[in-house]
Amino acid sequence: MNASAAASGQISDAMPDVTSDVTHDGLVVRGIGKTFNRNTVLDGIDLDVRPGTVVALLGENGAGKSTLSSIIAGALEPDAGGRMFWRGERYAPQSPRDALASGIGLIHQETRLLRDLSIAENVFVGRLPMRHGKIDRAEMSRRAEEQLHRLGLDVSASRLVRTLRVAARQQVEIAKALTLDARLLILDEPTAALGGAETDRLFEQIAKLRAQGVSFIYISHRLEEIERIADRIVVLRDGRLIASHENGSVPVKTLIEQMVGRNVERIFPHFAAPRERTVLDVRSLTSQQGAFRDVSFAVRAGEVFGIAGIVGAGRTELVRAIAGADPVSSGSVLVEGEALHLRGPAQAIRAGVVLVPEDRKEQGVVLEHSIEDNFAYGSLDRLGARGWVQPQQVREFANGLIARLGVKGRPQQRAGSLSGGNQQKVVLAKWLAREPKVVILDEPTRGIDVGARAAIYEVVAKLAASGVAVVVVSSDLDEVLGLSHRVMVLARGRCKGVLAREEASDVRVMELATA
Repeated sequence: MNASAAASGQISDAMPDVTSDVTHDGLVVRGIGKTFNRNTVLDGIDLDVRPGTVVALLGENGAGKSTLSSIIAGALEPDAGGRMFWRGERYAPQSPRDALASGIGLIHQETRLLRDLSIAENVFVGRLPMRHGKIDRAEMSRRAEEQLHRLGLDVSASRLVRTLRVAARQQVEIAKALTLDARLLILDEPTAALGGAETDRLFEQIAKLRAQGVSFIYISHRLEEIERIADRIVVLRDGRLIASHENGSVPVKTLIEQMVGRNVERIFPHFAAPRERTVLDVRSLTSQQGAFRDVSFAVRAGEVFGIAGIVGAGRTELVRAIAGADPVSSGSVLVEGEALHLRGPAQAIRAGVVLVPEDRKEQGVVLEHSIEDNFAYGSLDRLGARGWVQPQQVREFANGLIARLGVKGRPQQRAGSLSGGNQQKVVLAKWLAREPKVVILDEPTRGIDVGARAAIYEVVAKLAASGVAVVVVSSDLDEVLGLSHRVMVLARGRCKGVLAREEASDVRVMELATA
């Protein structure tokens, strides 16, 4: 079957007539399955997405959400026996281009932008506006900036993507989706990198498109968003359809239990009171690049110190500076009373300060290398003390860290083949092997399912219990409030206040963040 025939729904006459299943003018999925190497990842999935509605697709990592989305978007071919209909016609795309031609687009959680092209070029790549036989760059920039402005990102469309932080890249991906003129958009973790204000703007745009009849499949691990955005909820577990809810008003606890298949009493573990001893002391720190100014705070042994603020507040830049990754113009960082003369991350690491970065795929792990090699990179000064690294020593080192963090993988397995949650555990394990004094976690659970998220929270609790000073930066306000003994709120690069756990609330934090 050729691609154009597939996209238009011209399927072999050998397939039985099932047009009676089509009861609306949206997407109809019936009995879709997918097997990889005799491993069933989707088993007879049914799904309906009516015009102008948002269907939330939930499940842990590995539940089958990405596989189902890829089939709908033409990136994967389903097993024989299943069938799909789109706008009343049979639908069997053989490529993403087929799906886009039919009006269906998929926006991936992990940004797939071309780093050395401009924002405008990324938004319109493959469909550049032309005028008199040449690229109309003025029109391209105007349309790109219009979408970016709607999402709250006021930057020049001529700016190169590689200069953007993760949150801004995510907004560029969303802007790209909004210019596709698609009738069904699959959004995979669209708010994972966004703060509250940016999420609100995205939801406003979704509401406008819904009013025009555009449909959405919305994948998110931020379950508190689901009631706000979803008309229906579908829950997958181990490749099977577990539950379908006809509205978005389902208790989060119920959704979690359906996703993980067990009773979940709580997500956040108990944290004991911190000790009196100060471990990390930041004094009047000012960014050389202007991202933050005159920021001071201290973190005690056993304390989890949260940093909140909207996108652009300077949170990531601040913790990167503390870890020696970004330069400062003034101020000081002390660890157990001794000032660090930060000229790079290596010095901070030797002093016991480690950073788990916000972008694990670009800055946290080497995806093409093995788990054991990734572990070794953080401790070469110890494993190769005499200039040589012994493979057997690395293997034993890796086995110990895999057991300690519960990484679901083998030492020689490629890190890029792991789920997001297990990749994050690899980054954590790499640094915990050094027995640090200060652990900084920037967006520790971004794009991670509820089961892996709970496991990482337990790691944070164990670190605090052992006397480590923990700093947590997160766009997920519930996460910051649930983990932290105290919360510092940044706005436009300045500290607007530090709230004790008992006085910190989402309302109070947002009041300070927008002051």
